[in-house]
Amino acid sequence: MRISTKTRYGLRFMVDLAQCWGEGCVALKDVASRQGISKKYLEQVVAPLADAGLLEIKRGNGGGYQLSRPPEDITLADVVSASEEGIELMDCLSCLGTCEREPDCLARDVWGGLQAAVTDYLEGRTLADVIA
Repeated sequence: MRISTKTRYGLRFMVDLAQCWGEGCVALKDVASRQGISKKYLEQVVAPLADAGLLEIKRGNGGGYQLSRPPEDITLADVVSASEEGIELMDCLSCLGTCEREPDCLARDVWGGLQAAVTDYLEGRTLADVIA
């Protein structure tokens, strides 16, 4: 299992914004500079986070990005789900009938346990927890 670069950078972006919570909008170039990520790539990272409703974007002078809600109300699962289009480890765990071996697969319980542990961890931690 690998977490994509977009997800890793997306979490760094969101943590950066959480650290600036309450200070208004943050310019993308400033986050890019602090995080050592190219502004061009960060623009791609931000799009799914905005589409998921995790960000507010203000255009123009004094504009930028800010979290759409307080850091304690955004879980790591929210961030990962937006960037990865879900947090399912395997298709057979979320879509029954995708594998012909499903009815007799003893390994499915192993993967299901891992999925539950990952989901519980991500849902149980917020951006506020990360910056604390």
